[in-house]
Amino acid sequence: MRTHDVLNQPPPLEGYDVFGADEALVEGVAREGAGWASDELSELGRLAGSEEAITWGFEANANRPVLRTHDRFGHRLDRVDYHPSYHRLMEVAVERGLHGAAWAQGTAGAHVARAAAFGVWSQVDAGHGCPISMTYAVYPALRAAPRQLEAWGPRLSSRQYDPSFRPAPAKAGCLAGMGMTEKQGGSDVRANTTTAVADGEGWRLTGHKWFCSAPNSDLWLMLAQAPAGLSCFLVPRFGPDGGPNSLAFQRLKDKLGNHSNASAELELEGAWAELVGEEGRGVATIVTMVNHTRLDCVTGTAALMRQAVAQATHHAAYREAFGRVLADQPLMRAVLADLAVESEAATLTMLRLAGAYDRGEAGFARLATAVAKYWVCKRAPVLAAEALECLGGNGYVEESVMSRLFRESPLNGLWEGAGNVICLDVLRAITRSPLSLDAFVAELDAGLGADRRYDTAVEALKVDLAAATRSAAADPGMLEAGARRLVERMALALQGSLLVRWGHPAVADAFSASRLGGDQGLAPGTLPSGVDCRAVIERARPKVA
Repeated sequence: MRTHDVLNQPPPLEGYDVFGADEALVEGVAREGAGWASDELSELGRLAGSEEAITWGFEANANRPVLRTHDRFGHRLDRVDYHPSYHRLMEVAVERGLHGAAWAQGTAGAHVARAAAFGVWSQVDAGHGCPISMTYAVYPALRAAPRQLEAWGPRLSSRQYDPSFRPAPAKAGCLAGMGMTEKQGGSDVRANTTTAVADGEGWRLTGHKWFCSAPNSDLWLMLAQAPAGLSCFLVPRFGPDGGPNSLAFQRLKDKLGNHSNASAELELEGAWAELVGEEGRGVATIVTMVNHTRLDCVTGTAALMRQAVAQATHHAAYREAFGRVLADQPLMRAVLADLAVESEAATLTMLRLAGAYDRGEAGFARLATAVAKYWVCKRAPVLAAEALECLGGNGYVEESVMSRLFRESPLNGLWEGAGNVICLDVLRAITRSPLSLDAFVAELDAGLGADRRYDTAVEALKVDLAAATRSAAADPGMLEAGARRLVERMALALQGSLLVRWGHPAVADAFSASRLGGDQGLAPGTLPSGVDCRAVIERARPKVA
């Protein structure tokens, strides 16, 4: 039967440049020293906004990975099969160097360009970003093991995607994963029970990993208990004899979202490994990797926010209700503008962090990455839910990307430390790393004088940060109990500093009035009167030819 005429539906959001349509991203890339990459980012943006690539994202999520534990004869396989569209997503990511080229390039602004590209491409599908992010982050961690870095570095930065199941020396390019958490400890990795026993020049690991990221990787970094304490190890997929290493995947996790990506439970039965860093210093060794994956938590979440806002503003620009286009209705304008403010704040934050890694601002990056990871990830589910509501029932079906974004939105808040873990890490940095705190405060001071509401918020925060450092030893329990409030204020101050200096004036004004001046309700869409909502929305809305 032929359907009736389809009226009052927006055109698909496709056929546009995902990078070029994001004014905050374009401006930030140039400001943070990666303007040289704009043409390449626009090329990737056009691919990300194409019907073909958008279809890959849908297909990769609709056809989940399948674990093959055995072949038809009963031999162990321990391989994961992915849909061809997932491989296309991976191929583009690797060819564009999102996994490791920034380390090989050594170009000023390389990490900013990489962050922007990662943000653009993960808007097609977030799931495949996991092995890309792991590989990006493992590279600097291997600096603690020069021999392993020399052996693996060229393959980890190679732009050839090679998903074949064979030893690394036979492959043109390799990918990396991570296996930190165990079922009895979770984020408390010091409770890990996996053991490591020396075996000649290597080690043998025995134990269970509750979450193994990127199970089809060529290597993983894992934590295990050695005689001197918790240590970091490189576990290759194949052993030194060329045969598969002694590890077995038990099952894949049935996750809320992130469906295109596999996460596995892994059993180690004397798996061969190499020590990375100093024995007994596993957490200190792997924290370098964690800091960079936390950067990607911020980047990926900012990308999710951006795509949700793009979908919502696009829909509202075409959809009519009660005799008017949605975007012209005051209530909807307030909601869309509020979401756009949140998205731009996240985008500026992630670019500033990437710039800090480019410029070697270790002290600032140490503290600011954790602060931003906490807050940006906390805001994502709220934004995704509200953006979905802008589409109404059209957003609540699987044919819309909004349902996928909504399911994806809590993930980065869990990955690499849930909210409380991150807040405790921020407290450690504040109380034990005075140089990090000084660098963070200096960043806030750079924005003073531009907005009185910002100035008032920052001066009050500085008083409380000084009090926190004094009370750390006297009453640590009280300090921990208020950690979320403190970290939230730090994050808002950081975003405010960036916006009053670099953001669109209407966006900066709305942020300062609502987030810093306190003139906002609890739900999105409660911005104060006087905000130029039209200007904020038009800046955020992608323009489709």
